[in-house]
Amino acid sequence: MAQAIQESAAPMSVLLVEDDDADALLVAEHFADAETVSGLTVSLQRVRTVAEAEEALATVECVLLDLALPDAHGLDALQRVLRAGDGPAVVVLTGRHDEGLGAQAVGAGAQDYLLKDAVDGPALTRALRYAAERVRGERVRRQLWDANARAEENSRLERGLLPTPLVADPGMQIAVRYEPGGERRLLGGDFYDAVEGSDGTLHVVIGDVCGHGPDEAALGVNLRIAWRAMVLSGADEAALLPTLSRLLVHERERPGLFATLALLTIDLDERRAQVRLAGHPAPILLRRDGPAQPLPDTHLGRPIGVLPDDEWEVLEISLPAEWALLLYTDGLIEGRPNAALAGTAVDPDGDDGVLDTEGLLTIVEQCLENREDQHMTPSHNGGTPSTRPWPPTPNLLLDRLIHRVREQTDERADDVAAVLLVSQR
Repeated sequence: MAQAIQESAAPMSVLLVEDDDADALLVAEHFADAETVSGLTVSLQRVRTVAEAEEALATVECVLLDLALPDAHGLDALQRVLRAGDGPAVVVLTGRHDEGLGAQAVGAGAQDYLLKDAVDGPALTRALRYAAERVRGERVRRQLWDANARAEENSRLERGLLPTPLVADPGMQIAVRYEPGGERRLLGGDFYDAVEGSDGTLHVVIGDVCGHGPDEAALGVNLRIAWRAMVLSGADEAALLPTLSRLLVHERERPGLFATLALLTIDLDERRAQVRLAGHPAPILLRRDGPAQPLPDTHLGRPIGVLPDDEWEVLEISLPAEWALLLYTDGLIEGRPNAALAGTAVDPDGDDGVLDTEGLLTIVEQCLENREDQHMTPSHNGGTPSTRPWPPTPNLLLDRLIHRVREQTDERADDVAAVLLVSQR
């Protein structure tokens, strides 16, 4: 209540644009009279021309504008004052013979008009109050409309970047996650997808367009949709990366923009996978009877969009009887370990570097074994994993993993996308 009283008692800043000294004195007297009646204090600033007014618009709440000035007349004066965009409320002053012009001024954007020889203090302050409130209300409505439009745009981008996996095999469970980096709440260029082919083959992609703006997000949408369309049409696996690279070069807004990608093609019956890496971190293989380890990156190629007619090799791997695969973007491993973790298994060197793959593997082992000791010795460095429940629950495991990465590292700047595949055959 006290705050509301203080706000209502705050002076209203008013700019009077009037070249006639007698009229200016009369307006000042009206404000003085009104203060004793309404309690509204006005901080009045006077200028004589529109040119002077244009320099002061950013400092006031309301403009009281005469339409007959030395450097502008009629609606021209109003249009120059309104040109400020989200500027103050404008109330025009006219004589009786110009009342029609006052009505035209309201149609052109003024909040109200007053007749100079028919106004008193209370009417003047009431008109200015209402004008300021209407402008504030319009501004809030415009901001809400802009926010809703941005939310709808982000929703469309999210549907494009973060689709529902198109997988029907009951023996394959998939969890997916996306988190913006830093303080941003908008999507960046990270994307993923998973599609089951007509022959039961599982196809998975995860990618990262460098950058964080809407252009990068839109480019990620294009790449993901193109990948899904090619996979569903039965395109040659070897043609996917070259085609996506050509698409990126054609669609990017600026030269030098590139994307990293990891592509998996898995024969679930034969437990065999083909891996294609274009500058992207290798997926991590999780197993029941051994430590989590990244797949070999001996065939790591350049990101797409770097060189024309580039080529990428394929890595053939065999999967164990019980397996899971974690695909992720580098935002998951580029956070700096907290100072409290220096010299621990998560940050063994204590050199204030990034979490990197080794630190992530340690956290993966913690999550697989559901151990709460965050400073344990990582089993992937030679220890024997304890008995762990299998198969893991994909959503629970991925939530736990991202939570612990967030908990054990300082705020990251990059986005995180992750896909966890768990075979339950």
